[in-house]
Amino acid sequence: MKLDQPPFAPPRFSIVGDVSVDLVLGTLDRWPKIGTEQLLPRSELRAGGSAANAALAARHLGLSPHLIGAIGDDDLAQWLLLQLAGIRVELQTCASDTTMSVGLLHTGGERTFFTSYGHLQHLTPDFVLQHLPPAPAGSVALFTAPFLLPGLRGQFGELLAQASRQGYEVALDTGWPPEGWTPQVLREVEGWLAHCDHLLVNELEATSLADRHDDGADLDAAVRRVAERLKPGAHLIVKLGAAGALGHVDGRTTRYATQAAHDIFDTVGAGDSFNTGYLAARLNRAGLHDALAAGCRTAAAILPRFPRKRIAAGELSYCLQPHS
Repeated sequence: MKLDQPPFAPPRFSIVGDVSVDLVLGTLDRWPKIGTEQLLPRSELRAGGSAANAALAARHLGLSPHLIGAIGDDDLAQWLLLQLAGIRVELQTCASDTTMSVGLLHTGGERTFFTSYGHLQHLTPDFVLQHLPPAPAGSVALFTAPFLLPGLRGQFGELLAQASRQGYEVALDTGWPPEGWTPQVLREVEGWLAHCDHLLVNELEATSLADRHDDGADLDAAVRRVAERLKPGAHLIVKLGAAGALGHVDGRTTRYATQAAHDIFDTVGAGDSFNTGYLAARLNRAGLHDALAAGCRTAAAILPRFPRKRIAAGELSYCLQPHS
């Protein structure tokens, strides 16, 4: 037992990554001509970024997440803090405008994002480690969007290793590298995988990580290849969108299938919501199949809600209950 932890301390759920402001607009039937104006029927200004989305999902589930990231030093940063009420936040204030993303939702479910550099480039490893104390047994630290955080990226492998030494199970959602999955990026990420207890990626990210140009469409082959790069006993989780999710550990694959939802306007944050549901179930010692189910139920419960900010704390706690 660590001397600085009280006996029987509950596990901690820490989330480290990108926190920003999202303006979601839709629906766009076709791309407008330059110089014109177009009215859109729906919009929401809300806290965004993968880390904030995951923390908000945790709040919706009735959990007490610990969010570590950064904000700018402008008025928008103060507004952002209000949206994160009820979440324990440790946000590095940076001498920069707050990062903002404008998400345009297209008919058919596709999305286009425009994101400013803003404060995300200033989050430092020292700040993260300062606010990531030793953890009780069973704690989880979820790291998101390393490619959007250049201040962390250069030391990201060591950051994951340190979190593991602090007692956390390390979960990683890589996101998509802006430069693509180049050979250099693949070598970089391979150094991260050795520290992961849970790798959470979507199908395209899994096949890209596998670097299988000959059979890139073969998901099973990609899963086996990526799993070989993880440490023994680690869980590879692949999010399959409307089809559900799969988990692979110790050479065995478990699948959880879902039925496609209809009339979903806003799919922003679907994967982040899944991450939280899955990890929350693991914190409650659920098995792999039940954890996959919890992840899918959490995403399915959040996505139809628009605006998202109307979801009350704890409103979606039923998503973590095992279903027959």
